[in-house]
Amino acid sequence: MRRMVSGFSGARAPLAGLAAAALCWLAPPALAQAPDLPPALNVPPFIGAEPPAATTAPQQPAPAPEAARSPVSLNAVFAPGDIQAIRSGLNWRVFDARASADGSHALIAESNQATPTFPLADGDYIVHVACGLAGAAKSITVAGASVSERVVMNAGALKISGALGDLPIAPSRLNVMVYLPDRDDPEAKLIIPNLKADEAECLPEGAYHIVSKLMDVAAGATTPTNSTVYADLRVQAGKLTAGVLRHRAATMTLKLVNNAGGEALANTSFSILTPGGDVIREMIGAFPSLVLSEGEYVAIARHENKTYQATFKVTSNQDRDVEVLAGQPVQ
Repeated sequence: MRRMVSGFSGARAPLAGLAAAALCWLAPPALAQAPDLPPALNVPPFIGAEPPAATTAPQQPAPAPEAARSPVSLNAVFAPGDIQAIRSGLNWRVFDARASADGSHALIAESNQATPTFPLADGDYIVHVACGLAGAAKSITVAGASVSERVVMNAGALKISGALGDLPIAPSRLNVMVYLPDRDDPEAKLIIPNLKADEAECLPEGAYHIVSKLMDVAAGATTPTNSTVYADLRVQAGKLTAGVLRHRAATMTLKLVNNAGGEALANTSFSILTPGGDVIREMIGAFPSLVLSEGEYVAIARHENKTYQATFKVTSNQDRDVEVLAGQPVQ
């Protein structure tokens, strides 16, 4: 997998709400500081501590009468030393610490509240909290008195946006993939196949590899273009890592014409190739269009059993027509 960084700018934001700053780079990013971790976060499978295997649906412990239960108040922070508890985006589960014969643990209760309070009978429990891909677990004991526990997530958040030049790219036109580097796997491990652009995702502290593909939206279909941007970055506990992946591409409209500036010939099939002969796209129509990454290309047009070709160059943010002259056919 490529490890180059192309057109990436980003920042990391502490929870305490420091003044915003911006940092742009063309090498593996050294991240900057800016404000508040966002409140709304998604919940896919975990990279961090996974919850114990559960045997039952959540239920309040029945053996003890209500008077014998004690309130257990829970809250979580992203990093050690954080004062402010996480305000939303959490999923709490409480398990019986005693394992059954198959090694699973009874699920006692669960909540999506940021700071839940559970009435629990005396005993030992495992508390698990999830935030996005991050998870943390802690053992607690209830012994006839109220309990207040704080769980440290050791997690931060990642938010990726896209830009074409200085113009923002609509999230629907980006496919952002997040990989977890692995010493034993040079291709790394894909953990998020489609990160929603402009939305924060909670991740355990660590290094990640980001791949952003620009999508070509035409006729109601979304097709990946050959414009791909890479970035290697690190998520720090308690901070928002935000960055802009800058693509360099433009929309080309292809035409087969008898004369320069003439009318496009219908029923023409086009192939777009790199100078080395690799096929990028194949299309049919009088004037089909496609988004291409900045660079040089060869357009091959086929019409009435004859083949024509032309070379052209794509410059970022300069949409234009590419005319293939129906003069001397290619032999």
